Amino acid sequence: MIPFANTWPYDIIMKDIYVAECPFCHSPNVLLPLKIHELTSIHEGKKKLLVFPCCHNKLTLVDTDRDYLLADTVIRK
Repeated sequence: MIPFANTWPYDIIMKDIYVAECPFCHSPNVLLPLKIHELTSIHEGKKKLLVFPCCHNKLTLVDTDRDYLLADTVIRK
């Protein structure tokens, strides 16, 4: 089970994936370099390196659900 501290909420708007705020630099409304079909493959077990375009910090995504990205490291403080 992934702890809640390793999750970050996302939204899908017109086939684009956004986070309301970058967990690292706190930039608002960040468009992620992810496609919707990649969310499905991550949920099925494939890991994905996500590089935030605003500050170039990296997360390894290990799972997703309908609301949250789940990482292998702590995102929330």
